[in-house]
Amino acid sequence: MTMIGVSMTPSSHGSFRMRCIIGVVNGRTDSADALWWLWEVWRMIGSFGLIILLGMVSACTTLIPPPVPPFGSRAVSPEKAWARVLTRAVDEQGRVNFPLVAKDRSDLNIYLAYVARVSPRSHPELFPTRWERIAYHINSYNALAMYGVIANNIPKGFARFLDRARFFKFTEYRIGGENISLYDYENDIIRPIGEPRVHFALNCMAVGCPRLPRVPFRAKDLDQQLDEATREFFNRQEYVQVETEKQVVRLSEILRFYTEDFVNEKVAPSLIAYVNRYREEKIPENSAVEFIPYDWAVNTQ
Repeated sequence: MTMIGVSMTPSSHGSFRMRCIIGVVNGRTDSADALWWLWEVWRMIGSFGLIILLGMVSACTTLIPPPVPPFGSRAVSPEKAWARVLTRAVDEQGRVNFPLVAKDRSDLNIYLAYVARVSPRSHPELFPTRWERIAYHINSYNALAMYGVIANNIPKGFARFLDRARFFKFTEYRIGGENISLYDYENDIIRPIGEPRVHFALNCMAVGCPRLPRVPFRAKDLDQQLDEATREFFNRQEYVQVETEKQVVRLSEILRFYTEDFVNEKVAPSLIAYVNRYREEKIPENSAVEFIPYDWAVNTQ
């Protein structure tokens, strides 16, 4: 089980995300992180409070059952149903009309009923290429996050640690016959594929996430779609802010949450080097890196 990080100080990133994620400290999920997390919580509430907190949260894991598709919908393409959801409910800024989807969930139900039955793990013969597997994971993650927001009565956001823990780690969904949380889905299945650009396609329905496109991700176009999504992300002011005179660049906390996915011997030597691959206006390599606090408000219209 991967570590859930907690930071109690307002100046810190809160060790969450998710699109997002709970508890990846600079992308690490090792025993050192677990010790760091335990120490931080211990300092705030003491050993007895820590035991109670962990017990209460872990005991409250909830399975959101897969939706029942409309009668006679077996002949409907799940991919086309998901495409209709995006076209109908997502605007050009990537904001979602959650009340509209909640009022008529038929297309979302069709797609997620398929996700509940079929996955690259349960039916590998249906996903013979890497691109087909990645496209499935991105689309299903985004659809499940949308479904989760609706199932939670469209909250305003996930500003509190316990709200993020409950939504991302202690709520499970059915994917290919297996029950899994969004946190574990991203960290145990999606990230190990080794495609860092997925971080600019996965969407946990928070304002701090990359823009949700109005079309699904498709295997035949996925390399180009991921490239376009990454370029868009790194050229938007809300995700990258350069202060030339101060020699400082402020990056989305996505880059902090998953540093190890971007900075390694196979990808790039530094965060700035990785960002500059996709920036129109390059960032000076000697700039100090800071991080923009993640906006956990639900990205609704």
